[in-house]
Amino acid sequence: MKVPSLYSKEIMKHFKNPKNVGTIKNPDGIGRVGNVQCGDIMELYIKVKNNKISDIKFQTFGCVVAISVSSMLTEIVRGKTLEDAIKITNKDILKKSGSIPPIKIHCSVLVADALHEAIYDYLSKNKKIIPKELQEEHERIQNTLKQVEKTHKEFTEFEEKILEK
Repeated sequence: MKVPSLYSKEIMKHFKNPKNVGTIKNPDGIGRVGNVQCGDIMELYIKVKNNKISDIKFQTFGCVVAISVSSMLTEIVRGKTLEDAIKITNKDILKKSGSIPPIKIHCSVLVADALHEAIYDYLSKNKKIIPKELQEEHERIQNTLKQVEKTHKEFTEFEEKILEK
């Protein structure tokens, strides 16, 4: 008896054989994001040549969907101009991925955030104009990270107090 999968064929294909895994030596931009609630952590590395993403790699510590959408994103983005890559959203990733459980949709948000953070990193390092929408998104991501760090810090301090007793 075959057990139905929670994940689409596309998700399983990228999970079993992810593309573009690893780091890039001397990347032009790095995007780092994470979700402390689910434990997913994503790092995305880009190389930019002639205003296009010429190379992209990722390292993801996470679930089946987190790894799969990271792989898919690298295939979607490679060769795109920075302007086109900035426009990619989690909805674009979900269209390519096929069906996933609703509880896993946050993985597509995280990987889109990682891409946008990598582009932001590239633009800021190279003193290029950062579009207003990207600046606002960067601020949202950074504020979320600060909230997560604060929440995590309080939890860690609470845990340490319990262990002392």
